Amino acid sequence: MVFDFLQPIDESFESYLQTLSNQSLGKKVVFHTQTDFPILEGVSIAVFTVNEHRGNNKDNEDYSFDAFRKKFYGMFPGNWNTSIVDLGTIEAGASVEDTYFVVKSLMAELIKKQIIPVVIGGTQDLTYPMYRAYDNLDQMVNLVSVDNQFDFSKENKLDKDAYLSKIIVEEPNNLFNFSNLGYQTYFNSQEEIDLIEKLYFEAYRLGEVSNNISVAEPVFRNADLVSFDMNSVQSSYSGNFEEFNPNGFTGKEICALARYAGISDKVTSFGIFNFNPNSHEVVLSAQMLWYFIEGFCFRSNEYPFGTKENYIKYIVPTEDEELIFYKSNKTERWWIEIPFLTNVNNKLKRNTLLPCTHEDYLAACEQEIPERWWKAQRRNIL
Repeated sequence: MVFDFLQPIDESFESYLQTLSNQSLGKKVVFHTQTDFPILEGVSIAVFTVNEHRGNNKDNEDYSFDAFRKKFYGMFPGNWNTSIVDLGTIEAGASVEDTYFVVKSLMAELIKKQIIPVVIGGTQDLTYPMYRAYDNLDQMVNLVSVDNQFDFSKENKLDKDAYLSKIIVEEPNNLFNFSNLGYQTYFNSQEEIDLIEKLYFEAYRLGEVSNNISVAEPVFRNADLVSFDMNSVQSSYSGNFEEFNPNGFTGKEICALARYAGISDKVTSFGIFNFNPNSHEVVLSAQMLWYFIEGFCFRSNEYPFGTKENYIKYIVPTEDEELIFYKSNKTERWWIEIPFLTNVNNKLKRNTLLPCTHEDYLAACEQEIPERWWKAQRRNIL
């Protein structure tokens, strides 16, 4: 059983839990302890940490996630009604590939049980086994990365700055879309930026998202897997002065993005990477996880919708075709339809809906085709 690879929380942390208020998160979560393993029936979210840092191209260190757990479980929940378990820690395997195998297998098992895996710690190359966990789930995958760079490989290797190349080229290729939020141009070569455009992927510069953070909401609404790189946060907010970054998301912005990820009905896995679990950076990471769960508890369950009775349909004639929009009566969120194209090899096997904004609808009324819709059309027939 893949659960046998999980190490329980240590006894000192169990003792810490006894000191917490009965209203704290630590008293409302079921833990994998030295004597008991959580029952997974009826569970919505499963948190586990991964002690794998070789993606930094250095020997793995024996990190402890107790500081992170103390910060997170010492907080108080909101008006939540969801079952959460902490499965403990996956320790580094004999090789990094062994760790990948365990992460992939554990995630696949949890997703099949309709439990959202939350992966904490390690380097961002762990996004790769998270993606591979969807291999046998018979679906295309939309990956959203909150990162200041695209993480294409500069050479033939797999590390925290190079996992995306392996996802794109390796079979089976289940990736339908990759979206980056918060890239900083000076961290990415022009060739990489051009490749994102060539593949019809989506990328939003840091300034674009910071100026209007709501542009990220439709991106997360269409995501299956969400990966956060803590290096995308300003060092003055993250506390990471070892890899100093004077620019990046603020603490408030990164937490808002985490909440958008949680509130998305489609997101089925979530990870936070590239932070030092023994430093002050754990405080912000713990709050990001809090906001993700807060968002999850307020999901509207609008995706996928089987009936369109609760939506207003808008048809916008354009020069070449009709664009079909839907607006939810419940949340006032918008979608645009991607039609199934005949006589071509569609990746999507039916008409599908792409999240969009009211501004996209208004632009279409002015005969401006939404860029996200156009890119989705192109990806569908690549």
